Amino acid sequence: MTEIDVKEIREAIEAADNALEHLRSARRYLDSASNWGLLDLFGGGLISGFMKHSKMSDAEHELDNARYALQRFSKELRDVSGYSSIHIGDFLTFADFFFDGFVADILVQSKISDGKRQCDEAIRRVEVIRGELRNKLRDN
Repeated sequence: MTEIDVKEIREAIEAADNALEHLRSARRYLDSASNWGLLDLFGGGLISGFMKHSKMSDAEHELDNARYALQRFSKELRDVSGYSSIHIGDFLTFADFFFDGFVADILVQSKISDGKRQCDEAIRRVEVIRGELRNKLRDN
């Protein structure tokens, strides 16, 4: 493996780490929004509704950051031999659905749950690819 190959792998790992940071942060905000949403469903009142929407807004911001970080990861991954953007391209837009207008609190909870599942899947897939990249460096 050449020095350039090692450099490209390190850049891809760094991009993966950045994407994981944003995905995990979004997942934490989604957990918090879910908890506030449950309280809101069972009569939590104005404060729980406000907190739920605040956490959802925080999650939306992190999902946007994650989407950009995943795009960068995809770009860096194309520079590594044996990888292409198809490895992660299908979940670059996973957050697009998230805030498409809520009708009722129960739908909010459902969308939060969907968002959590999609974050978990994106985290899992980035971690697998990052692990493969680290193994390439070790095998060098």
